[in-house]
Amino acid sequence: MAAGRNWFDHGGQAYAQFRPEYPAELAEFFVSLAPATDLAVDVGCGNGQLTVQLASRFDVVIGVDPSADQIANARLHDRVRYLQAPAETLPVQDRSAALITAAQAAHWFDRPAFYREVRRIAVDDAVLVLVSYGVTKLDPDLDERFQHFYRTEIGPYWPEERKLVDSGYADIDFPFEERPAPPMQIRTQWDLNGMLGYISTWSAVRKAAEAGKSEVLESFAADLADLWGDPATTREFTSPVNMRVGTI
Repeated sequence: MAAGRNWFDHGGQAYAQFRPEYPAELAEFFVSLAPATDLAVDVGCGNGQLTVQLASRFDVVIGVDPSADQIANARLHDRVRYLQAPAETLPVQDRSAALITAAQAAHWFDRPAFYREVRRIAVDDAVLVLVSYGVTKLDPDLDERFQHFYRTEIGPYWPEERKLVDSGYADIDFPFEERPAPPMQIRTQWDLNGMLGYISTWSAVRKAAEAGKSEVLESFAADLADLWGDPATTREFTSPVNMRVGTI
């Protein structure tokens, strides 16, 4: 590991570079549910990972995020339009969206206000999908150290909302006619730089750094590097994709 390197720099650029990709079959599943393919709206779109995938299946996709930094680093596509706005005040026309998604974001929303907006912009029988992905599973020689870091060392710095992600959104309020979702996984291949870059985007890591706990972060990075071996070696990791799917 390079001496003096700060593995825990963060921002929209790091988010865009290191966040794992959703499986291609996710967009296929969404289009199979939606009553039309005119317009999809991706709320809390971040840097547009899911937004751009939806653009391969929908005529127009609007990605909405409150962060100017995320929008500035969002992936471009000729069918995608990005707008800076909160989930609770969507700049979308009434009764226009056939699909509304929120990927790894709904736990941050004022959900009653968001759900009112969802009902306002939805066409008849539109579909709402809240997507989250669970804790990454590493190779056995790395996983014990990783899980200790995640749950114990930076555990106190996770916001209360993180519990909703850890439960796969099973405990989230969802006042819609629910539909089943197939099991899916995110499969990601990272070298050491990619793995630590991904971890740097976690909100708990940012809060730990702000709290002056950089030694905890750097100790974990050093331990992971020792366990990893050659930092250029690529390893595969998996994360379960969890969904709440409802008809509006």
